[in-house]
Amino acid sequence: MAASCVSCGCAPSCRLFLGGRVSLARRQVLWKASTTELQTVPGSQILRLRHTTVVTTKKNVAALRRETYTVDFIKKQIEEFNIGKRHLANMMGEDPETLTQADIDRAIAYLFPSGLFEKRARPIMKHPEHIFPKQKATQWGEDGRPFHYLFYTGKQSYYSLMHDTYGKLLNVEKHKNQLQAKDLFSEKVKTKDLIGSRWLIKEELEEMLVEKLSDQDYAQFIRLLERLLAVQCGAANEEFVQRFRRSVPVQSNKQLIEPVQYDQQGRAFSTSKGKRKSAKAEAVVYEFGSGGIQVNGIDYLLYFPVTQDREQLMFPFHFLDRLGKHNVTCTVSGGGRSAQAGAIRLAMARALCSFVTEEEVEWMRQAGLLTTDPRVRERKKPGQEGARRKFTWKKR
Repeated sequence: MAASCVSCGCAPSCRLFLGGRVSLARRQVLWKASTTELQTVPGSQILRLRHTTVVTTKKNVAALRRETYTVDFIKKQIEEFNIGKRHLANMMGEDPETLTQADIDRAIAYLFPSGLFEKRARPIMKHPEHIFPKQKATQWGEDGRPFHYLFYTGKQSYYSLMHDTYGKLLNVEKHKNQLQAKDLFSEKVKTKDLIGSRWLIKEELEEMLVEKLSDQDYAQFIRLLERLLAVQCGAANEEFVQRFRRSVPVQSNKQLIEPVQYDQQGRAFSTSKGKRKSAKAEAVVYEFGSGGIQVNGIDYLLYFPVTQDREQLMFPFHFLDRLGKHNVTCTVSGGGRSAQAGAIRLAMARALCSFVTEEEVEWMRQAGLLTTDPRVRERKKPGQEGARRKFTWKKR
């Protein structure tokens, strides 16, 4: 009985072992057949297969990607915009050649009145260049290799611009050192007048470079441009820097300047008014004088015992380097001493505009001397101890 049981148990295992050997033999035959076929294939075909596998790797998939907005697509959109512009001009009875974007906006608002508060939900009609964002041209060839050596930095336009700007700075400093070695360099540096212009903001610089920049990248580039302006750079470098500045309309042209008047003795003077909180002041500034200031018939040193209030009055003259050159007579009423000092300062600064140049007026405006201070005491709130202070919380 025991022998029969052992023989019965060995039979299945023998069959499995024989089946495994047969399957392994078949696989070996298949592998040998495949290797013989590969040996018969010419070497050029093997190289071609290898080349195709390299091109379709994951790294170069982006190189084969098509542009989002092609040139033909933009041209078609511009043609449709021009056709729609002509139809709109005919409906409004205007000349399509002289129809501006402001006229288009007014016509759209008239034809399609909308009470929607969200501007993005309102109907618009603008040039395709203002709607579709700019995009870079293809940056790589057919083989997937980039054209620019800074491509893999992720910001090739930005770093290329930084490289060019720093190169200009090094050339200017090198030229300066050569002049100093020959004792031909003069320390009288004529700084560039930047009034009436500003640096490009980060969004404008990103639109120019068609790249996303961080705040640190933007600040570093502006500092490099300021260093280039600080040294004596030539006309070519100044023109390069002006590419990154935009003109700002001078606000001082809108400033109302009081005309110069003359008294019985023929002395030129100018009058102006100022406000601060509840204080109202009127100042009469004479073109020539010894620097005396009278406030309500009293010398300002006696009227304002606090040093900070005196400095407020003298700041417009100190800013324009005109200390001791004008006589001032002021009348003020209302408010406290601090508010009265602020009102007199504003009145004197406005009156001084009659005796200075337009450039100095713009300096005063940028320094805040011609702007009314809108700050007032904040009112007490109901249920509170003061404007911001709360009552002390007590549990019982």
